[in-house]
Amino acid sequence: MVAEDAVLLREGLVGLLQRVGHEVVAAVGDADALVAAARTERPDLIVTDVRMPPTLSDDGLKAAVQLREEFPGLPVLVLSQYVERSYALGLLDSGGGAGVGYLLKERVAAVADFTAAIERIAVGGTVVDPEVIQQLVRLRKDPLEGLSPREREVLGLIAQGRSNAAIAAELFVSEAAVNKHIGNIFSKLDLPVATEGHRRVLAVLAFLRS
Repeated sequence: MVAEDAVLLREGLVGLLQRVGHEVVAAVGDADALVAAARTERPDLIVTDVRMPPTLSDDGLKAAVQLREEFPGLPVLVLSQYVERSYALGLLDSGGGAGVGYLLKERVAAVADFTAAIERIAVGGTVVDPEVIQQLVRLRKDPLEGLSPREREVLGLIAQGRSNAAIAAELFVSEAAVNKHIGNIFSKLDLPVATEGHRRVLAVLAFLRS
């Protein structure tokens, strides 16, 4: 299900999702229609913007949080130009953080990345744009300032749900080097060490909530 008030973008998302094999059960342009259609259609996954009618503020994100409370485990991907701080952590924390994502439209570099994110979220994974993490941590006196540039790169890739092998390939380093960087990150941020993909993202989010 797609919720986006910009008609061309909404139709583009519908066409893209259908082209890669997904059935779009509803495509709506405001938050009230999002909630109503979700209750009727019970979709397997929702892709929604943040700012949409009726108030053109954070209605889409608030609706997503409401639906995650109403239907525990409902996968939701927020696709927006904005990081809405007041509700972003509420969304990412809902359902233990499983089956949820937050991506910035202008930073989705490839269709394959977008479709991979949808598939990961649909099966309970967590995908968060590194810029979203960066903006959220600024609320906390920039706890990332102790990280080296390379550690920030690795943390950004962790936030995208990348495996250690994928991070190593992206940065042209060994997996052993990646493991060392991750250990340093978790140590510097006082995060619990977790090995499964979305749990590592949840570790970062847990730090933001603490």
